[in-house]
Amino acid sequence: MDTKALRRSLHSSENYHRKGFGREEEIAPTLESEYQSQLIQQIRSNGHSLTQGNVTIRLAEAFGFCWGVERAISMAYETRRQFPAERIWITNEIIHNPLVNENLRQMNVAFVSVDEQGSKDFSKVETGDVVILPAFGASVQEMQLLSSKGCTIMDTTCPWVSKVWTSVEKHKKKECTSIIHGKYNHEETIATSSHADKYLVVLNLEQAEYVCNYILKPDAQKSEADKAEFLKKFSKASSAGFDPDCDLERVGIANQTTMLKGETEQIGKLFELTMMKKYGPATLNEHFVSFNTICDATQERQDAMLGLVEEELDVMVVIGGFNSSNTTHLQEIAEAKGLISYHIDQVERLGVDNRIQYRALNGDLKIQENWLPEGKITVGITSGASTPDKVVEDVIKRIFALKNP
Repeated sequence: MDTKALRRSLHSSENYHRKGFGREEEIAPTLESEYQSQLIQQIRSNGHSLTQGNVTIRLAEAFGFCWGVERAISMAYETRRQFPAERIWITNEIIHNPLVNENLRQMNVAFVSVDEQGSKDFSKVETGDVVILPAFGASVQEMQLLSSKGCTIMDTTCPWVSKVWTSVEKHKKKECTSIIHGKYNHEETIATSSHADKYLVVLNLEQAEYVCNYILKPDAQKSEADKAEFLKKFSKASSAGFDPDCDLERVGIANQTTMLKGETEQIGKLFELTMMKKYGPATLNEHFVSFNTICDATQERQDAMLGLVEEELDVMVVIGGFNSSNTTHLQEIAEAKGLISYHIDQVERLGVDNRIQYRALNGDLKIQENWLPEGKITVGITSGASTPDKVVEDVIKRIFALKNP
């Protein structure tokens, strides 16, 4: 499929929209009441710190909604205003935040159903329906299907994600396999890989080292068992018919925009050095290409978290959807520092009996009794790019109430 031509065709269609409908002033009061917080503004203006009784709150310098998330939510709300009577669907969670997605449901925005295998059922979507593509983007197959159905499409894909797609298109033009640093089953990576011809998704530096070791192993020493092991390891994370003996001769680096910046950079450098060792520096440009596709907002929040964990904190709270990749990486930074830290998605995780229900890095939901220490404490707080300030406010108020009854 000529994915670039498909995108050009969509962009020229009167049924396709990448901007709002000029209704920003109409929806502004609703967005402010549902997602913004005067308390958070107060803490920001007070050096990102606030003390009440026994508790000092230290907010990260950068946290919460990024521009791309605000844009996607605003466009979704405008879409409902623009099409008050039409059926409106969304192909996935618009962002990874339960409050925002529940608010869309309350506005009669239906979510395309997904079966146990993760396949979406578009059979109920009909000609004339309006379909919102989320901030993570949608696969080219989904966009093609919706266009063929004659749907009106509101595309809220974050421009940073679109930038990654452009890089992948350049890989394809150079006949390079796209090495995508991401989670193979994440919506954004699924969308990104759909723009590639050949691709391989690596989750972390460990998997990248495995691939690079395979590349550097002399052909005479590679066995069918080695190849079978490779294909099994990446069976769900590679393009159809992927052949590691042929498809790793030319590679380009891309990433899921919410991954850890430092790890993406390490992976890119690792592949660059690997291709240089394999083919020599003189022909490096024929075998390796890389473009900067690290999201500024993700980088800012990670840098702010790295600064916050250097402070004297008694406990760290990371707020964001449990399926939010960028929030999980913020939690990883706290745990790497050895801080007592908890990842929660909403204030209801904080019980009035000083009990907290939180998500561990392995995905398990756990409960910790007496999670707030006695006496005077300092609590560090940050939130993922999909978390409204209103949710952060609710958590801070609950912590104050628990420590200052």
